[in-house]
Amino acid sequence: MLKPEAILWDFDGVILDSMAIRELGFRTVLSEYSNAQVDELIRFHEENGGLSRYVKFRYFFEHVLNRSISSQEIQKLSQRFSEIMRIRLSEKKYLIQETLAFIKNYYGIIPMHIVSGSDHIELNFLCDKLEITNLFNSIEGSPIVKNVLVGDLLERFGYQPTRCILIGDSVNDFEAASLNGVHFMGYNNITLDKRGYDYIHNFTELAW
Repeated sequence: MLKPEAILWDFDGVILDSMAIRELGFRTVLSEYSNAQVDELIRFHEENGGLSRYVKFRYFFEHVLNRSISSQEIQKLSQRFSEIMRIRLSEKKYLIQETLAFIKNYYGIIPMHIVSGSDHIELNFLCDKLEITNLFNSIEGSPIVKNVLVGDLLERFGYQPTRCILIGDSVNDFEAASLNGVHFMGYNNITLDKRGYDYIHNFTELAW
């Protein structure tokens, strides 16, 4: 593979080992509902890692509880969720060391960007706390959906889509890449490997 013009990174599950804390956040914020109901949301969350919490809270109310919810209510739930994330995920022990080593190795050689389903403000807060902000040319998150984030980034920086790679751990990441003509590589989710997606077993496989 030729050296890419840029690498676009998902955040949760790729740079930060955050899935267990994210689950804790959903269970805490939705503690007034039954375990069985919240379990349905957690399954949806695990299968759709690239989607934002805004989408997931709406899914919970409209598809699990079969009731409507306003954007204002979703914002309140998301704010409570974010408060938990800011406290729990600011610790460097959650950084995935293999990924971090690769990013540092190619810092200044290949432009790198984060495009995440995580809340934009919270995402930038965490990157600052984890002292990784300087490693990336841009850091973008929700509520803007990921395929739009990717498209906007390609246009803003003038990248050729076919010369870029998006590394993610979910089918949603693949879809965001595919819709924009960007090459997708799966990581840290063996289901993607079994389904035949181009997959990184170890970052030593990538060398330019």
